[in-house]
Parts: sequence; C-alpha cells; structure tokens
Amino acid sequence: MDRGELQKLMQAVAAQRIAPARAVERLLHLPFEDLGFAKIDHHRALRQGHAEVVLARGKTPAQVAAIAKRMLTKRGSHHNVLITRADKKTYAAVKRVARAAKFHPLSGVIAIQRNRDVHGKGLILVVTAGTSDIPAAEEALIAAQIMGNHAEALYDVGVAGLHRLLEHKKMLDAARVIICVAGMEGALPSVVAGLVGVPVIAVPTSVGYGASFGGVAALLGMLNSCASNVCVVNIDNGFGAACVASVINRL
Repeated sequence: MDRGELQKLMQAVAAQRIAPARAVERLLHLPFEDLGFAKIDHHRALRQGHAEVVLARGKTPAQVAAIAKRMLTKRGSHHNVLITRADKKTYAAVKRVARAAKFHPLSGVIAIQRNRDVHGKGLILVVTAGTSDIPAAEEALIAAQIMGNHAEALYDVGVAGLHRLLEHKKMLDAARVIICVAGMEGALPSVVAGLVGVPVIAVPTSVGYGASFGGVAALLGMLNSCASNVCVVNIDNGFGAACVASVINRL
C-alpha cells in the first residue's frame, strides 16, 4: 500500500462507501505480514516510495515464490515486484505464481511489472566501463525502471578508450543522475563526474585480475575520487545504486 492507496481508502470510509470494519480488515497486515520464514514489509511503499525488494540469494525457490505471491495478491496492491540475485530454479518457481515474471539471467533479476508509472523527474543513465561490468549495471538499470524512473544504459565506454565516452557527451548532459559501474582500477566515475554537474553514483565491480582483490581496488579508488560529485555503494551493488538514484530523481 502506498500513500495514494491509503488516501483513497480513507476517502471511501469518509464517503461511507466502505464500512470502517472493512477498512480495518484491509489494514490488518500493515506494517508487515508474518510468513514465519519472512516478514513482508507491505508498508515500505508508503514510507519509501517503492515496494520491498526480495534478495533471492540464501532463500529457497519456494520461499521466494511464496513471498512474491503474497506481495502480488495483497488486496489493493498494484506495485511492481523486483527479485535480485536469482537463478533459473528460483525463476521457475516464481513463474508458477506470476506469469508476467521476466528473468534477466545476466544480472539474476526477476521483474514483475504491473504498472509503468514514471515518478522520477529526469533520466537515470547507467554507464559501464566494460562489457564485463554489465551484470551489475543491468541490476541497476532494471531496478531503476521498476522503481518508476526513465533509465537508459551506455555500455563499454571505459578509460582504455575515452573517445567512446566523449562520443556520448550529449547523453551524459541529459542525465539527472548517473550510475557509473566499473571494475579493475575503478577510474571511470572520476572521469564521468568531471564532465557533468549531477550526482554520480559509483558501483565498483568484482571484475579484474588478482590485484583487484575482488573489487576492493575499484572500491578504494572510487572512495578516493578527486571529483566532488561522486558517491560510492558497495561492490557489485547495482540495486543499491538504483535506490539512491531513484530517491535523488524524485527530489
């Protein structure tokens, strides 16, 4: 339930179209619903503007499907549902309870899109240094779109060939928020941030050879960026970057 749905419910009670007892019944599972193995936060969209996102890793396919089913069948709910870090077995289980579910195997995202309302004020642009960074970038891209933003991608424009990035300067200038995804030494966010006057959310990835330390080198490089409009999320955390970008894009 989001703010609009709650307001409509209160208006219906005030207009005597719904009895107070029925309204209370609809609100019984706010702020959460206990499934035993999970407590679904139906209240999150009201507080934060988007529904709870399900992390599939560490959960069984049956658990993920049960959570998705309750989120979809909650009376009055019309939210999109996003599941991250899933595999084919989890997708098969979710597909049985949600025919509209779509699986993105590169990022492991399952998206169930029930509305395409756009709440964001501008473009969220997702930029990657290399093709190997696309899995984390795709997670960010789909999450941003599911959260009600216009989001586009610009892939493989890293510092090994900066002419590829400069070719798209107009696209960079059109963005309200940029998510910049890079592995190896993680240099691209500093370059991008130096070209624009908007927030750049840097996502270090675990892509790279031994001395990249599974993304730690990129993380430290981004944290030490000399560009003042760079902020950093955790390694491979495309979803987290999308959340921050979405909040900024609504302001």
